[in-house]
Amino acid sequence: STKFKIRWETMTDIFNTAAVQASGISAGHPLAVILSSLDDILIMTEQAYDATLKPDNPGGISHGERAALCCRMARLNGEAALAKHFAGLMSDEDANIADLNFYGDGDARLAAIIGHTDLVTGDTKSVVAGDIDALKSAGISEDDIVRLSELIAFASYQIRLTIGLRLMGEV
Repeated sequence: STKFKIRWETMTDIFNTAAVQASGISAGHPLAVILSSLDDILIMTEQAYDATLKPDNPGGISHGERAALCCRMARLNGEAALAKHFAGLMSDEDANIADLNFYGDGDARLAAIIGHTDLVTGDTKSVVAGDIDALKSAGISEDDIVRLSELIAFASYQIRLTIGLRLMGEV
């Protein structure tokens, strides 16, 4: 029937999302039925993924930088599968950003972005207004600060979603 076909297409789509793929859950997994009941959440997550990683107007944070920052955040959280996914999206010229031993190499703009990303990823509670001022002082526009904040928030959510799905799949 048409209803079953639409449901199957949606279910197939959710198994192509970054979070579900990185979690290791496939369409044949016992959790597949449960995940299909959450398809709206997973599809909206993928839409947010597109909006934050591949926006039509990336502003002052390129698509490659966004992917590298997400890869960095995944690595900071010990999320290897998602880090590998994001690494596949970044350009060679942005790969250094994902390296946890790289802090901008003298580029004040990049150092500020990486420092802020690491701070928010590792210790959100300690972020203060002065941290935003540091981004502004490095020449980052308010619009790009908002873009960076959206990216960090989304990547943090996706990392936790992926870890949660993986844990559910292991039970």
